[in-house]
Amino acid sequence: MTELSWITLLPPFLAIGLALLTRQVYLALFAGIWLGYFLLNQSGFFASLAEALDGVIAVLSNPGDARVVVFTLIIGAFIITLERCGAVSGFVRFLERSRWVTNGKRAQWMAWLVGIVIFIESNITVLVAGTVSRPLFDRFRVAREKLAYIIDSTSAPICMLIPLNAWGAFNLGLLDGLGVDEPLKVLLASIPLNLYAITAVALTAYTITRDYNPGPMAKAEARTYGGDVDGVDIAAATAERKHVKPRLMNMLLPVITLIVAMPVGLWITGDGEIFAGSGSTSVLWASFAALTVVSLLVIFQRSMTLEELSHTWMEGAGRMLPLAVILVLALALGSISKTLGTGDYVAGMVGDAIPVAFLPLVIFLVAGVIAFSVGSSWGTFSIMLPIAIPVASALGAEPALFVAAVLSGGIFGDHASPISDTTIVSSLAAGTEHIDHVRTQLPYALIAGAVSAVGFVGLGLLLL
Repeated sequence: MTELSWITLLPPFLAIGLALLTRQVYLALFAGIWLGYFLLNQSGFFASLAEALDGVIAVLSNPGDARVVVFTLIIGAFIITLERCGAVSGFVRFLERSRWVTNGKRAQWMAWLVGIVIFIESNITVLVAGTVSRPLFDRFRVAREKLAYIIDSTSAPICMLIPLNAWGAFNLGLLDGLGVDEPLKVLLASIPLNLYAITAVALTAYTITRDYNPGPMAKAEARTYGGDVDGVDIAAATAERKHVKPRLMNMLLPVITLIVAMPVGLWITGDGEIFAGSGSTSVLWASFAALTVVSLLVIFQRSMTLEELSHTWMEGAGRMLPLAVILVLALALGSISKTLGTGDYVAGMVGDAIPVAFLPLVIFLVAGVIAFSVGSSWGTFSIMLPIAIPVASALGAEPALFVAAVLSGGIFGDHASPISDTTIVSSLAAGTEHIDHVRTQLPYALIAGAVSAVGFVGLGLLLL
């Protein structure tokens, strides 16, 4: 392809369109990759299909990309091992025995704080917070819909604001694969610009402080105050192996290891300069160290045999395999889009059609629509970052704001979507009907989204 044209937009647009139409992120991403190679080499259907497969496989030839994929599998093994070794139930029992909660407002604050402290994985966050808080919400007659909203609003947003987890590694891998210089520094710089995540967490705190209950939430609170706290059973979702003793240490030691090992790895790989360190290597080391610690605890406590432990690892890695596949496909789509010059063309086109200062807003809104439609923030990141990063590069702009707009939009759409896994698990963990959670949470999500949209216009005017 000798010159840039609208044709370069087709691969990512096909990925977006199919994702919206079919809600199948894997199919959408691979179709975009295939079309990209078809346009690049003008080869036949089957030849370009083979080239697309080779392009996907070539992603793993990059050591950084391969490390992030392996990390994704290890963190899956780590999460399920925590679930099976009494770590979650030990943490729950500790919070119950602390007797800090004496009224409904304190019950809400506890759910909010647990959501912030447990930032390893969004579904673990909502399950732990829901398990701990639901009996207290019932006791003090606070709506379970309020609990679902609080734990949902402190799961994905916190995982993005404290990215020492699979969320951080996933996006770090995307940025590295897209050729971003110092991807860790860019990801960290995007955190204070991640307006939706910040607004969602802050709005939740305001809601607790001021007892703010717009629309459907007010009706839920009035109903609960009248004594109706019926909900669905979540015992199956939070049950652990019954013969395993709850142990707080099994939660604390591995999590502390994970948190400490990350900056240590950055310091070592950067020869004493944390920001010069390898993010992909550090997250791999940190996740492996945390898995090793929890596995040694399990073995010494004799709560699992080595065979049971190894099966647990494989089951956990299997749970994360779909995310690893999304990551590989996203990196391949980003690579072919870069080769086609998609970002350069979009930058030139929007320079005439859309004022540059409004680009962060447009990216935020598009990402929000995609995430709402497909119910996947990760799938949205994988589609939008390969578009946003080249645009930022072509404009000579710092990529952090564009990254923040994509991440904010992805979380916004996912937070409001009725088909998001986090939304569904939040309903389950809080013991409320799913549609009730969606209806009561939507006003809060729209408020936070509107504030974020205005904020991105301001940031665009100030920084671009």
